Amino acid sequence: MRNSVTYQYIKDPQQIEQESFKQIRELTDLDGLSTEQQQVVMRIVHSVGIPSIAKQVRFSEQACENALRALASESCAILCDVEMVKQGLTKRMLRSEPLCFLNDPHITERAKALGETRTMAAVEGWKAKLDGSIILIGNAPTALFRLLEILQTTEVRPALIVGMPVGFIGAAESKQALWDAHRELGVECITLLGREGGSAVTAATFNALLRCLNGELY
Repeated sequence: MRNSVTYQYIKDPQQIEQESFKQIRELTDLDGLSTEQQQVVMRIVHSVGIPSIAKQVRFSEQACENALRALASESCAILCDVEMVKQGLTKRMLRSEPLCFLNDPHITERAKALGETRTMAAVEGWKAKLDGSIILIGNAPTALFRLLEILQTTEVRPALIVGMPVGFIGAAESKQALWDAHRELGVECITLLGREGGSAVTAATFNALLRCLNGELY
């Protein structure tokens, strides 16, 4: 029989979080960022464990302010490209149920008929809820590209786009396209340039905004 081993580690969740964000502040360049932007960047760093990723985060001029106003109104739709993003959101702070249409049978049928990804087809289903919404794209570059195409054909605008798809095919390109076009399109956005991204950092970004609204700052 093996001898039992006792490990020494912090067990208190509040202490773990406080110490984590203390270290993140010490290791991450937050110069020039507003309070809300700092909270978002720190949550992204916390989600991936890489302080240097802060250099890849981009905020449009009124991104955080627009998001906080929309969240305070309690009427904005929260539109997610995949279920992993939806499941990563802090439930106790949500005032409305986030929406993800990816697994709707009609979406699957549409995608097959048109030979496109399900996330592209799901974005088409966002149109009725697009106005004043907060859009969270953490997985599918095709969803972000399709959204940009839709925004070129309508005057309706979301309150914020969090565009952080991850991967090697189209991810970096879709985020660069968002950043390059956001002023011309008249949309506020937060993005993470490069191949990095994903559901965790997208959810972390939104959760940071929720915490700012509720006064939970580090």
